[in-house]
Amino acid sequence: MIQITHEPIDAASVLAAVSDNNAGANLLFVGTTREWTSGTRTVELRYECYEPMAERQLTGLCHNARSRWNLTGVAVVHRVGVVPPGEASLAVAVSSPHRLASFEAGQWLIDRIKQVVPVWKQEIDEDGQGHWVHPVDTNETIVGHFPPTDKVRT
Repeated sequence: MIQITHEPIDAASVLAAVSDNNAGANLLFVGTTREWTSGTRTVELRYECYEPMAERQLTGLCHNARSRWNLTGVAVVHRVGVVPPGEASLAVAVSSPHRLASFEAGQWLIDRIKQVVPVWKQEIDEDGQGHWVHPVDTNETIVGHFPPTDKVRT
């Protein structure tokens, strides 16, 4: 299952898509909108993407993961449009006969999705200002925001 959607992500269905009787490990990662980022309150994220290219990139990444690890299933769903706090923007599920392959493949997929898939994220703060978020390595930073550390939630 590879999907770009404007609708809320059903994490259970993403996990079900990789279920296999030969899998001893089923791993699900769900990336959600957090309310606080670097001390700034986020009211929503807005995702944009070039869907045909994003789907091709996701397909290629899933094939690559299958060739690198012994996987029984791979599924990726990325939401676009407005995603409020607490809701999922990305779900990645992998299954494999043993847990190590699932953990490694899952982390690799998440990192590569952020690096190469043409999806752009804008954080909208409580003042209505939008800030584009750009991945740096596997961590995200927002340039120009250095709020009080007592407001930061990780």
